[in-house]
Amino acid sequence: MAVKIKLKRMGKIRTPQYRIVVADARTKRDGQSIEEIGKYHPKEEPSFIEVNSERAQHWLSVGAQPTGPVKTILKLTGDWQRFKGLPEPQSPLKVAEPKDKEAEEAAFQAVLKEMVLPDNESTKGGGKSKKSSGSEKNSGKSEKTAEDTTTEPEGEA
Repeated sequence: MAVKIKLKRMGKIRTPQYRIVVADARTKRDGQSIEEIGKYHPKEEPSFIEVNSERAQHWLSVGAQPTGPVKTILKLTGDWQRFKGLPEPQSPLKVAEPKDKEAEEAAFQAVLKEMVLPDNESTKGGGKSKKSSGSEKNSGKSEKTAEDTTTEPEGEA
């Protein structure tokens, strides 16, 4: 049986996420696989690549053939060079900067305060809120209509 190491597409439309899988060469792209040995998310910056090196070396040693894109990924991680007995790649992978937990927490607290506490400008605007001024206008209109309806029946009688 011919075995290939290939990419299995997952994710949403325009947001691909791939699993690096070992599968029979005759299976469909997203079909049944023998084993999942890694992940690849090309839309993240930098691209997320995770390969189980031990399992990749095992499958390469028993004759599994990587497809073109998988071969490129294995070269980036250094697994292909280890398999071929070549020196490791010179430039290491780009690594995402670690997130600063304190800065994220401070930003979250600032946004939370804005959402919970009302704006100071709206309470300083002369002591009347917009709702009270609108209700006064409506109450005045209702009084006029009540007076008009009461005067008409008296005039006819």
